[in-house]
Amino acid sequence: MTYWIGAVSAVTFIVVFLLDGWTRRAYSSIRHPVSALALGQRGWVQTANFIICGIGIAVGAAGILVSGVSFLLGAILGIFGLSLVLSGIFRMDPMLSYPEGAPAGIPQEHSRHHALHDSAGAGVFLSLPAAAVVAAFMHPDLVWQVLSAVMAVYLIVCFILFDKAWTGASARLGLVQRAFIIPGWIWLGALFLALAQLT
Repeated sequence: MTYWIGAVSAVTFIVVFLLDGWTRRAYSSIRHPVSALALGQRGWVQTANFIICGIGIAVGAAGILVSGVSFLLGAILGIFGLSLVLSGIFRMDPMLSYPEGAPAGIPQEHSRHHALHDSAGAGVFLSLPAAAVVAAFMHPDLVWQVLSAVMAVYLIVCFILFDKAWTGASARLGLVQRAFIIPGWIWLGALFLALAQLT
């Protein structure tokens, strides 16, 4: 059951931020990061998305720990889930012209909330590739070993590109971030379901 909670949470996270972003005035899924959806009058939607889905993924991670499938994988995914929760608790600062009236670029100085959000984001974007690396070694099925290894390399490349896009305040920042999130979260949801079949 815990694996299913983790899988549903991973997919739900994607569905919610995609729908919310498509229906937001002045929000661009190509330019703006997912975290910007936590700003403005409807910010509570993405805040709840971070927290609820983060808890769900942490529950799935706890299932991995309890089952004894892989302590390391369960611990890393637990960090991933909790980092999502913290990303919801601590919001990023308004920037990149969102919400309307926000600075056009990325300010040099940030609030404490933004700094904590960045730290939580680092936990998210570093733990998922790490989980893929571990899965490539621990999963008994060769197909999943190869898939996880490929996903690990892909996520690392996307993380590097996202860091570069963020530093340069790229007009395609949101698109690059989504190139990491969508395949990564889908892989995670599928992994939970694959592990459910092993136990």
